[in-house]
Amino acid sequence: MGKLDGRVVLVTGAARGQGEKEARLFRAEGAEVVVADVLDDQGAALAEEIGALYVHLDVGREDDWRSAVRAAQAAYGRLDGLVNNAGILRFNALVDTPLDEFMQVVQVNQVGCFLGVKTVAPVLADGGTIVNTASYTAVTGMAAVGAYAATKHAILGLTRVAALELAPRGIRVNAMCPGAVDTAMSNPSLLDPDADPEETSKALDGLYRKLVPLGRVGRPEEVARLALFLTSEDSSYITGQPFVIDGGWLAGVSII
Repeated sequence: MGKLDGRVVLVTGAARGQGEKEARLFRAEGAEVVVADVLDDQGAALAEEIGALYVHLDVGREDDWRSAVRAAQAAYGRLDGLVNNAGILRFNALVDTPLDEFMQVVQVNQVGCFLGVKTVAPVLADGGTIVNTASYTAVTGMAAVGAYAATKHAILGLTRVAALELAPRGIRVNAMCPGAVDTAMSNPSLLDPDADPEETSKALDGLYRKLVPLGRVGRPEEVARLALFLTSEDSSYITGQPFVIDGGWLAGVSII
């Protein structure tokens, strides 16, 4: 038996990276999965491969959320879980960040998470789960990612409020706070068809060897396993909490 047998879970940003690994793992654990993304070709191909439903979803658009929920209900009759995974990252000093760039990050990361909770929670089965993807930068600062860090801090606030408001229905809401993870967001070379994924991952490991106590960058499948834990009954008495998954980065930097 799988940990998610009989459950229907919608995963945003599921066409690649962390979302893809989450969709694959959830499906392997028995869930019916709704693969949601704006990357239609990749998302549809993944859904076909794993036996899931693909829906086009721009997380910053409320109409898209409503359509995605209707499609999930039409296909499976219910929704039991949501993983708000979709997000974007932009690098810039705060004083050099154009307002439109800041608002673009807010629209996807913060508004997207809010709309997910707002749209899905009312139709979520009692006892359901919501997992919001925050970040290591939600619990500390990091230069050059001010817009991103601001949205991820906001996601923790949304998570706590949603956990309080939805607890009477037995719906648990938690947040994951990944550190650096080997996906296209932190490793754009993965999008280069001519690049060697193994070599680019090794290079990223080298970059974080001195920053992260475990000596390497995280893998998206490791984050997916945390999402599974927070979506399954293994975490049945946990809600409103941030879970840092960063190889020990937040613990500090060793001088030895």
